[in-house]
Amino acid sequence: MHEGLWARLDDMQPDAVAQRAICQYDSDSGCYYLEFINCQYTVDPGERAIYSVNDDEENVPVGFLDQLAMLAYLINVSEKPIANKHASADKLPGGQFFFRGPHVLPTAKLEQTFGLGPELLVEEGLKLGGKELDHGDGAIELFVLPKVPVYFIVWAGDDEFGVKASILFDATAADQMPLDALLAAVDVAVKALTKTATG
Repeated sequence: MHEGLWARLDDMQPDAVAQRAICQYDSDSGCYYLEFINCQYTVDPGERAIYSVNDDEENVPVGFLDQLAMLAYLINVSEKPIANKHASADKLPGGQFFFRGPHVLPTAKLEQTFGLGPELLVEEGLKLGGKELDHGDGAIELFVLPKVPVYFIVWAGDDEFGVKASILFDATAADQMPLDALLAAVDVAVKALTKTATG
């Protein structure tokens, strides 16, 4: 998967990549060690594979979206620091055209899962290393990658208004990874947030 991204990573200076991405690089193994949604992963360019670091089970390569998010982040992450300013998807450069149709953010899944219990969003978010925010009826900040915080907010429905969910980004999100990879990271995060809540 993603041979073009692996090839680009091969051409980069590993120590510089690790410094920008806020991750570790081991020159002996040639691997990066990166945190993605509160889990540690080994990114192995030699084997063209990314594995979860988990002593309890055998290493299993991650899926298409996980790999896209992590590789695109390592390749594109900038030296620009996090702005700590929230931005909606349409305010990111190119966002108003990208986040449409098949690329719409998965807010509907948040609404379906947490609309009747926004406090569950906070519970699930804390399990993933998130931080509770004072927004809506339930909100968390979750670092999907070391320089990519994402903000998930849910408002419960009532007699006047329906359930609503919103996904916001740091203003620098598009400087850290392309929008398609950002969407992939968000999709994986929402799947993780809703997995135990629905199971």
